[in-house]
Amino acid sequence: MSGEDPLKADREMKLNLAFIEWNVEEYILKAGQAFRKFLPLFDRVLVERSAAETVTKGGIMLPEKSQGKVLQATVVAVGSGGKGKGGEIQPVSVKVGDKVLLPEYGGTKVVLDDKDYFLFRDGDILGKYVD
Repeated sequence: MSGEDPLKADREMKLNLAFIEWNVEEYILKAGQAFRKFLPLFDRVLVERSAAETVTKGGIMLPEKSQGKVLQATVVAVGSGGKGKGGEIQPVSVKVGDKVLLPEYGGTKVVLDDKDYFLFRDGDILGKYVD
């Protein structure tokens, strides 16, 4: 045993966890402020595309033309849902924070705070990644 006080180590770990939680909450609040200006309606989903791979696994830098279109995105805002055949509201199938697979074409580009986002219908999203 190293002779370190286990209570002190426990307190330090709790402080570190509290600091991490605070930083995550602050990041979410800052990100959420941009979306207070824009709320998707009905079955629309606002996503932020993931960054394109600029370096191969072997370390070779890729030029922009050969990077290809990024089909993975993170959901940043969702609408309340669309009307079903019986008139009832059907909720959107994804939630904020989900990683989704997008179609190669489609979506409406939306610029908020100088960042590009894309608006898709819930039915246009091909799938979501699960952990």
